[in-house]
Amino acid sequence: MGARKYDGRLGIRTVGLRERDGHSHYNRYEATPYEALDRLFQVYRFNNAERVVDFGCGRGRVAFYIHYHFCVPVVGIEEHDKTYEEALNNKASYRHRTRHIKAPIRLKYGLAEHYEVKPIDNCFYFFNPFSSKVFKKVVHNILQSIERDSRSADMILYYPTKEYKRVLKYKTPFRLLNKVRLKGASDPHEKFLIYRLSK
Repeated sequence: MGARKYDGRLGIRTVGLRERDGHSHYNRYEATPYEALDRLFQVYRFNNAERVVDFGCGRGRVAFYIHYHFCVPVVGIEEHDKTYEEALNNKASYRHRTRHIKAPIRLKYGLAEHYEVKPIDNCFYFFNPFSSKVFKKVVHNILQSIERDSRSADMILYYPTKEYKRVLKYKTPFRLLNKVRLKGASDPHEKFLIYRLSK
């Protein structure tokens, strides 16, 4: 199913790119492909997810997809004002269609490194939304929260960069749990890495 058709099913608009200037620690907006999400969730299940956090959620594609298919609480963090407005419009349309899903879905405006990680947050999603410098700060916040309120946690990286992988391998107790490659992908980076920190 094409991206526009999938968007139509969810009542949202997430297709397209939004470039950023070269001086920002935040990268351009680009949504995770639906076919990649379909592949990921053939393998991965939110068995113990209390709440999923999508850092750099953009227009909300991943947040709405997870909420729709798994009915788990989701929060999306977005710092670009226009993109955030588009995500809010998507949420209004999406929730009009999915009032039967009881799990909450929240969108928050602000910098990822300023988000206060809550005790219920235990699955974290990243599609290279920002520089490794910001990623380190976000991971530090996650680890501090886990230290305060002990729990298992998963981290999912799509199209992972070397810098992100180094941070997790050498600076954290997160351990690689699984690699999910996209069928027919010619680009070796086109995959998901799933990390887990066990309680």
